[in-house]
Amino acid sequence: MSTVVVTGGAGYIGSHAVKALRASGTVVVIYDNLSAGHRAASLRTGVPLEVGDIHDVERLSEVLRASKADAVMHFAAWLSVGDSVRDPIGYYRNNVSGALAVLQAMVASDARHFIFSSTAATFGNPIETPITEDHPQRPINAYGETKLAIERALPHFERAYGIKWTALRYFNAAGADPDGALGEDHDPEIHVIPRAIDAALGRNSFAIFGDDYDTADGTCLRDYIHVMDLASAHIAALDALRAGGASTSYNLGNGRPTSVREVVDAVERVTSRVVPLTIGPRRPGDPGVLFASSEKIKRELGWRPRLEEIDVIVETAYRWRQSHPDGYPER
Repeated sequence: MSTVVVTGGAGYIGSHAVKALRASGTVVVIYDNLSAGHRAASLRTGVPLEVGDIHDVERLSEVLRASKADAVMHFAAWLSVGDSVRDPIGYYRNNVSGALAVLQAMVASDARHFIFSSTAATFGNPIETPITEDHPQRPINAYGETKLAIERALPHFERAYGIKWTALRYFNAAGADPDGALGEDHDPEIHVIPRAIDAALGRNSFAIFGDDYDTADGTCLRDYIHVMDLASAHIAALDALRAGGASTSYNLGNGRPTSVREVVDAVERVTSRVVPLTIGPRRPGDPGVLFASSEKIKRELGWRPRLEEIDVIVETAYRWRQSHPDGYPER
C-alpha cells in the first residue's frame, strides 16, 4: 500500500487530516519540525513522526523514499494575515521557498501526488459572493500572495515532472476533533472562535477588529468550516488523483457567511457565559466578506460538510478548550 507523507502533520489541520487518513486505512508518516506543531498531537494519531524541516530537501527526500510515499499533503506553512503584512520576507521564505523545497523533494523521489493547503486569501476582496473557483485571484496580503505563488507554480511542475496536484482553498478552519483527541493550540492563538471561547472562560480579552464594514452588524463575514470536514476533503482529493483524476483546485467552505458578532453569540450560547469584548480598528489586509461556493467539489468528488452549524463547530472547540486548558503538553 502506498504511503502519504503529511508535512505539518503535527499542526492543527494537519493532525486532523492524519487522523482521518489513518481511519481510512492509509499508511501515513508525519514530517514536522515542531516549530508550531505538537509532538503530543502526532502521538494521539498513532502515526510515526519524522522531525525535520521542509527546507531540508535531502532529509525530506530520504523520508519519501524510505516510506515509499506516492503522495504528499502539504500543511507546513505560516498562516497569519496580520503577520504576513508585517513580515513578508518571512512569509515568502517559509510559504514559497518551503513549498518549492517540498516539491523538489518529490521530484527526487517517486511521490507524484500533491495535495496543497491553499486559502481563500488568494481571492482578496471579492467581486461577488459566494466565491467560486473562477473568481479572480487578487490577494491583498502577503499570506494570500505566497499561497497563490505556489498555485501558479503547480501546473509547471506537472508539465515538467509529472506531479499531479489539487489545491484546496480553505475559508475559515474551525472546531476540533469531536472525539476530543485533537484540537487547536496556537501560540499565540489567532483564530476567532478559540479566542472568543478563552474570553468567555476568563483567560484573555477578545477584540473585534472593525465594526464599520458594510455588513448587517458591521463586523466581518466569514465562512467557518469544521476541521474534520476539511480532512475528509483532503482524502477525497487524494483518492481522485490516485484514480487518475485531473489536477485542479477546489474551494472549501460551508457557503454560510457568519459575522464575528454571530460567532460571539454562538460562543455565549454554547458556554452559557458572557464574552467580554472590545472594538478595535480594522486589521490591514482583512476583506469585509468572504464565503465560499463549494459546489465544484460537491459535484465532482461527492464531498459534503457534515458539521455545518456554527453552534456545532463552536461546541467541539469548546470541549477541547475545557479539557485542555493549557493546550497540548510541551513540544
